[in-house]
Amino acid sequence: MNLTIEVIPVPVTDMDRAKEFYTDKAGFKLDLDDEVAPGMRIIQLTPPGSRCSIAMLEGMPAAPGMKQMTPGALQGIQLCVTDIEAAREGMVKRGVDVSPIRHVGATGWEDGKGDTWNSFMSFEDPDGNGWVVQEAPSELSER
Repeated sequence: MNLTIEVIPVPVTDMDRAKEFYTDKAGFKLDLDDEVAPGMRIIQLTPPGSRCSIAMLEGMPAAPGMKQMTPGALQGIQLCVTDIEAAREGMVKRGVDVSPIRHVGATGWEDGKGDTWNSFMSFEDPDGNGWVVQEAPSELSER
């Protein structure tokens, strides 16, 4: 039996502001924006090429046994790209405040690209949810 990660909830304060950020700036595809019940709205978006989506929920109770997340509490979700410089350039052009490209060196984080699997950048959504982008040597389907 496979266990796949397919949807990650992202806590936000303003659904429309977050939707605009993730579609217009981060480049995610809008899959769904629907009121699933009175007062309950879900927006689901998917990064280009990903099988895993994010979901922003409004008015929905936490799943049984789970706690509600505070907007900005999500940190470190990682996206992969095959050309981190092109990805950074595109995000900057669309208005994302993205960090410089860095890699892990002998003394910690150092500026510039590193070797295979060792080039990263990061950004935050308007609520402070933090994302990491890592350069991969090839598309997932080719690994």
